[in-house]
Amino acid sequence: MNEQSVSQIDSGEFSLASERVQRMRTEIARVVIGQEAEVEQVLLAFLAGGHVLIEGVPGLGKTLLVLALARTFGGKFSRVQFTPDLMPSDVTGHVVYEGATGAFRLRKGPAFTNLLLADEINRASAKTQSALLEVMQEGQITIEGEASPLTPPFMTLATQNPVEQEGTYPLPEAQLDRFLLKILVDYPSQEEEERIVELVTAGRVGAQLDVSEVSPVCSAEDVVALQRLVARLEVKERVRHYAVRIARETRTWRGVAMGAGPRGGISLVRVARAKALLEGRDFVTPDDVKSVALPVLRHRLALAPELELEGIRTDDVLRSILQKVEAPRE
Repeated sequence: MNEQSVSQIDSGEFSLASERVQRMRTEIARVVIGQEAEVEQVLLAFLAGGHVLIEGVPGLGKTLLVLALARTFGGKFSRVQFTPDLMPSDVTGHVVYEGATGAFRLRKGPAFTNLLLADEINRASAKTQSALLEVMQEGQITIEGEASPLTPPFMTLATQNPVEQEGTYPLPEAQLDRFLLKILVDYPSQEEEERIVELVTAGRVGAQLDVSEVSPVCSAEDVVALQRLVARLEVKERVRHYAVRIARETRTWRGVAMGAGPRGGISLVRVARAKALLEGRDFVTPDDVKSVALPVLRHRLALAPELELEGIRTDDVLRSILQKVEAPRE
């Protein structure tokens, strides 16, 4: 697709899309206190048609965020708690025999949804992980040789606990690369935590997740249209080259055992387009690429042991790379 074909977007169409995206972010913020960066990153991945891996300890509002996002477009939501004994069919579904009719019927699993929260994905076996990742990649589920396409939009938000490693099956690098973003969720500030406690304990019984304040902004069909519009936003050649140079620099940086592959540069451009729409622009700037580089690339790098012993993190390496790679001038 050339630059001319992606730049022809009607101004009215773009204005409506930009307004809808802003309203989605505003509605989610009604119930998700703080975490502005994390909310934005999830929204960027959603608009870019990708999946996210969320790393953080339990209880930081990941389920609430997904519920709120689903409500903004009236979408379906499913949650699966991954455990060592979870089978692939527990995620995708299976065929059952009905004695009354003598026929086989497909019993759909939780993956037949719009937003799938795969909680603690690293606790499931590699076989179950692979089944989910195949669904993410292909956008369809094959059971007993019959392929059933998923109804778009579809997005997987997989979580993993960075603290507890016993009894887990870490995702291999090749599977990590399938996620568009890796989002790090940290504890809220004291002010934010006080607001959360006040909100959750205000006349509620138990700890139910209440997203009733979130108003629907658009339909599932509108979301698909937003994703298609994002894919058409203009990316000039110098901006694409900038994204590629960043990805390639990770392969030769001292102390990096494995850098980002071509999917790294592709993902930078995809998410930068979504960032441009969120900022109200119909074209991508080098700053858009730079601003999304950490969540796009942090899970695509493997550091050498000596860097880890020095306490250097992947994000530290990426920040150094972004300082070295010169951004193109406007």
